[in-house]
Amino acid sequence: MKSDNSKIQHIFKDLSFSEDEIKIIESVFQKVVYKKGTVILEPDATVETQYYISEGCLRSYHIDAQGKEHTVQFGIKDWWISDYTAFFSSSKSIMNIEVLQDAVLYRLSKKDKEYLYAKIPRIETFFRKKLERAFGAFQKRILSNLSQTAKTRYLNFINTYPNIEQCVKNYHIASYLGITTESLSRIRKELAN
Repeated sequence: MKSDNSKIQHIFKDLSFSEDEIKIIESVFQKVVYKKGTVILEPDATVETQYYISEGCLRSYHIDAQGKEHTVQFGIKDWWISDYTAFFSSSKSIMNIEVLQDAVLYRLSKKDKEYLYAKIPRIETFFRKKLERAFGAFQKRILSNLSQTAKTRYLNFINTYPNIEQCVKNYHIASYLGITTESLSRIRKELAN
């Protein structure tokens, strides 16, 4: 990765690094650029990387046995994305990851992440805290899907992720919320009145 201290500082907010540490970090992150519509991961693949999103919008989704898409995560600037079940368990992927808007990503392999942990231990703490917050958010989402109405889930979605709605198609939002596009349209009409 071309020397870019500000990008390293942006990725690892609240951490400061020596010049030697910055060189170590830069040596393991690979900048990649993808066009809208690119699928960067499909099911049954080996997942050795995760991506930091510098620009763009992505989504991870699963296609069930009936061919229905279920959006699991949207990813926008300053977020991370991967098929984490496969990434952490070394199993084959079950997710697709699609680029919804042209994207600039920084790819980090599992091997290189472990290398960073060994060389700069506070990076392991950084990732642990991110993982804890993400786990809490996923748990809240599961509870929301089990106990809230579709309207409440939609309101929570637009309040929690106000910038995503402009980046994605209606059927992506509907699949994230676990509803049909028709139900999403009805909810929006009801809220507009």
